[in-house]
Amino acid sequence: MARRLVLLIVAAGAAVVAVGSTATPTLLTVRPYARVSFAAVNEMSGLVKSRRYGDTYWTHNDSGDQARIFAIREDGAVRGSGIAIARARNIDWEDIAIDGGTLYLADVGNNFNMRRDLGVYAVREPDPSSTVAVPEFTWLPIAYPDQRAFPPTADGLRFDCEAIVVIRGTLFFITKHRTSPSRLGVDANLYRLDTRHRDRANVLTKVDHHASLGGAVTAADVSPDGRTLAVLAVGRRPTIWLFDTTAAGDRFFQSDARRLVLRDLKQAEAMAFRDDDTLIVGNEQRDLYRIPLRRFTRAVS
Repeated sequence: MARRLVLLIVAAGAAVVAVGSTATPTLLTVRPYARVSFAAVNEMSGLVKSRRYGDTYWTHNDSGDQARIFAIREDGAVRGSGIAIARARNIDWEDIAIDGGTLYLADVGNNFNMRRDLGVYAVREPDPSSTVAVPEFTWLPIAYPDQRAFPPTADGLRFDCEAIVVIRGTLFFITKHRTSPSRLGVDANLYRLDTRHRDRANVLTKVDHHASLGGAVTAADVSPDGRTLAVLAVGRRPTIWLFDTTAAGDRFFQSDARRLVLRDLKQAEAMAFRDDDTLIVGNEQRDLYRIPLRRFTRAVS
């Protein structure tokens, strides 16, 4: 969600209390084990783990901040004081993804579905120990194939996005829906980026839809082995979904899913895989939690 960010990391074991049975989704009460204390990280809105540098997670603030990223350790300490993306703008950065040595910063926040300047910054992953600014980026403008008016005149607000991921080298976007400006929906669309034009909008391809995630999607990530897509939906009860990415095609929402319902994550908008077995989630209060995948149960349709 625009305007905020929180980093939560859920401890595998000690900081988690489980309630529920195999017949219903597991319900967890989560407790923070650490906090991000660096004052400049105040509305964290995306999180991804570096594949190159040890104990390093990349994050950024929501709208209103400079165009910069931060390197954070798992204990919440910040390495350095932030790395600027030269000549970029943070209109409404909502998520960050990684593929090899490239970071993708998604300027796709679109609360009222009025923006015509959505896009993604692709930057080479910097060295967190020595870099103060990234001098170059590639800007990839995007547009939704099914948006005809700005804002839409019917069918709610369906062209906001707070979650991007890279799966098998391809960028995917998961939308957050509103049935009205003040009421969040529970469904989501999945779009794929098939072209990489720099001088005109790349019209996304709509590939899937999920009718009921239990809330609005605010974060997503893919496991290091590429086999699991995690999606965080924030509603009355925050829910994390796990989808299998190994089936043929890109309709990941149609795979057998697992889910975990949490008592409260407050304003959670950041989530990353620590490894193939553990998720890191973040909230705007800067609490840190670890969430073990072994707590998830199969979703029953």
